[in-house]
Amino acid sequence: MNVDKAKKRIAKRVQRGFKGFPQISLEYFGTTPDLANKVVVTFLSEENAEPQKQQFVSKHDVREDEAIQSVIWKIIERADANTVLENQEVSTDNS
Repeated sequence: MNVDKAKKRIAKRVQRGFKGFPQISLEYFGTTPDLANKVVVTFLSEENAEPQKQQFVSKHDVREDEAIQSVIWKIIERADANTVLENQEVSTDNS
């Protein structure tokens, strides 16, 4: 799936807002606010459940990485997530 198609599908789900559980959250990290080289995908099956996290790292911006964006979309689909939250800001990551 091309990167624009995956990003549009993810954005459409984010725009729906909170619709209950299961829920997926996306948070971006990088060394500068303009370059997100890591994304953490957090899955919550229900309220107060133990979160499951998976991270993807790239030498380039993960928001423009076709493979990573496609995998994120597949995770959302397979989890049948009712809610998708995305923090658009890039947090600085010192690790």
